[in-house]
Amino acid sequence: QVQLVESGGGLVQPGGSLRLSCAASRSDFSINAMGWYRQAPGKERELVASISKGDSTNYADSVKGRFTISRDNAKNTGYLQMNSLKPEDTAVYYCNALLGYSDYGLTYEYDYWGQGTQVTVSS
Repeated sequence: QVQLVESGGGLVQPGGSLRLSCAASRSDFSINAMGWYRQAPGKERELVASISKGDSTNYADSVKGRFTISRDNAKNTGYLQMNSLKPEDTAVYYCNALLGYSDYGLTYEYDYWGQGTQVTVSS
């Protein structure tokens, strides 16, 4: 069984920074692509940032220039660096990854979600 384990959330003042991490619990699964989503109370879950197999990135307009998505293949971990945080960034953040697994020359891909981590931006 493989899991995506998130960390890095917390309480930060407006203008501050946080870095979220999302790690695959087994090293034989690779992170082929990843997205970070967030859900604020009473709102729909929205895509914040994504990174493709070819490392192309996309961002929601509301976070462009402030958030950066990346991944470290050696550590099997994805990241969301969040700078210049605003109160409206307050939400539970979820990572979603396409995990690759190879077995006897065949490659399989599976879609997994992290457990979510709370980010609160408040003075």
